[in-house]
Amino acid sequence: MTECLRVVLADDHELLLEGLRALLEAEPDMSVVATVSSGAQVLDAVGRHHPDLVVLDLEMSGLSGLACLKQLRDAQLPVRVLVLTAFGDGASMRAALEGGADGYALKTESPRHTIEVMREVARGHLVFPAAAKRWLFGRPGPDDAGQLTERERAVLELLAEGSTNAQIARRMHVSENTVKFHLQNLFLKLHVSNRTEAAAYYLKRVMTAPRSPR
Repeated sequence: MTECLRVVLADDHELLLEGLRALLEAEPDMSVVATVSSGAQVLDAVGRHHPDLVVLDLEMSGLSGLACLKQLRDAQLPVRVLVLTAFGDGASMRAALEGGADGYALKTESPRHTIEVMREVARGHLVFPAAAKRWLFGRPGPDDAGQLTERERAVLELLAEGSTNAQIARRMHVSENTVKFHLQNLFLKLHVSNRTEAAAYYLKRVMTAPRSPR
């Protein structure tokens, strides 16, 4: 993240767009370099202003937020994307995650929370609502490794082999953000705080545990 976070705001609700712009302009470490009200303008604004972060609504006229996200990722532009939307359902969260979003925030959250989420995403942290884990993966249970899905177990195995997130993503044919999200869920389920502890857990316990049938 640069010293002053450069932001492009994309939303087709003018009132929300201007309110968000005023909110961010009052922050000493943030600068709104462009606002756009249609999906078709997003890629041009990013190419023209080179922001650090795009705050993107899912529902926009012309081109949807997910289509904009795909364009940004296909163009391999070095920008982080935070989806800011009213949709808190699992399907929308999963689509944004699989599409390469760096974060997902709800418009129902407080302005202060939204600003902090922007900063976290700009720092490279994958940020989703707490409810996302329940929607996407189910609530962690007390049985730790016994609660792992086959996909989570596969991520854990590759992690224990020393694979990076990028290598895991290539092996499993998913995005790096998907790998990050699986890792966050793994850490919760296994009650560990980092990759090293997760790998140690795998080596000590999972390799000797019976696998669930596929």
